[in-house]
Amino acid sequence: MYSYNRVQIIGYQTQPLDVRQTPGGTSVTDLNLVVPYTFRSEKGELLEGKGFHTVTAWGPMADIAGQFIKQGSQVFISGRLQTDSWEDQQSGEKRSKTKVIALDMILVDPRDGQSAPPTGAREIVGSVNRADILGNVTKDPELRTTTSGQRVLTLGIATNDRWKDKSTGEDKERSEFHSVVIWGDAAEEASKSIKKGNRVFASGRVQTRSWETPSGAKRYTTEIVSDTVKLLGVTHPAAQGAFSSEGQSSQTTPAVPATPVATNEVSSKEPELEVVSPEVQYKSEVTVDDLPF
Repeated sequence: MYSYNRVQIIGYQTQPLDVRQTPGGTSVTDLNLVVPYTFRSEKGELLEGKGFHTVTAWGPMADIAGQFIKQGSQVFISGRLQTDSWEDQQSGEKRSKTKVIALDMILVDPRDGQSAPPTGAREIVGSVNRADILGNVTKDPELRTTTSGQRVLTLGIATNDRWKDKSTGEDKERSEFHSVVIWGDAAEEASKSIKKGNRVFASGRVQTRSWETPSGAKRYTTEIVSDTVKLLGVTHPAAQGAFSSEGQSSQTTPAVPATPVATNEVSSKEPELEVVSPEVQYKSEVTVDDLPF
């Protein structure tokens, strides 16, 4: 059964690009994008934050990026989330980093350069950060409460990417594991409905936060802060009346209810959070196994 793993980002390149070559002669480069965004606190205040994302482009796309994308360029990326793991050579500790593998790339800067932002339009200016995944829950979620009293739920969701190896013709498959965070009333509702093995759709923004290990080393983790979660594979009561016993749609139009009808769509507003913006110093260690084909 297929899954879905896509992310769309519009951000600004933070540094000059370095296009490298793999031993097999394939071009590869890493874009490091800053994505400003706005959000409202629980008090209704409009706040600003920014996230940093590593985007890896391969082949001709990497060559085009190296030719046209400069420091400060605004870029649209559509791709998939991928987590690479490795063992630290000094400590032996297992490390990982989540990045975006670019599938489509558009340079959105006009030829005459970027214009100044209009006054009083912070919410519509600038950037996009959206991830959509459809997969299976890997373990029963656990509802927690923060020290400030906020309820939070973390879902582990697995997706699969499939492709055909160009050199061998073999079908390949790679599993990705995503951490999805849900806040507030939606977290409590999801904890009662979603179990291990359920198929779910989650949509939200990609966020990277940091913490320190007991030894003082700084570590990062990437997660999807979800504002929409849907439990799939269940019959919606409103849909049952649309089908007849012969499998044809009913011609009867139901009356519009006077009060809203609850659905299994879970929407959440995240509380005011401290936004951590890690320094972009990561450089990919490119191996043949990293190639997305």
